[in-house]
Amino acid sequence: MDFQQLADVAEKWCSCTPFELIAAEETERRMDFYADPGVSFYVLCPDNGSGDSFHVWSESEDCLPFLQLAQDYISSCGKKTLHEVLEKVFKSFRPLLGLPDDEDAFEEYSADVEEEPEADHPQMGVSQQ
Repeated sequence: MDFQQLADVAEKWCSCTPFELIAAEETERRMDFYADPGVSFYVLCPDNGSGDSFHVWSESEDCLPFLQLAQDYISSCGKKTLHEVLEKVFKSFRPLLGLPDDEDAFEEYSADVEEEPEADHPQMGVSQQ
């Protein structure tokens, strides 16, 4: 997908989120996004046919830790689209934007967590002193 098509995808995504596409630099293949209150990040887009993946980062130290989920997603197996990457970033930033976690995210998280059964008896191998 050429850079202008990627920029169009980003603009369309922004129309459904609090983010604005504030810069799109074709030579660097970089798109910068911003939303109040001071949430910013950028995406580096791979060259056509390079086999590289997208890269997300923020120059804001407040935002950077929230991008870990999106960075892990991008580095996982399989090719990702720009829309998928942006959706994962939006999901990561929901707490910073003051938005409630979406129910899908909660269900996805709780499906990964197994509840431990009540311990009515001492665990094997652990001495009770």
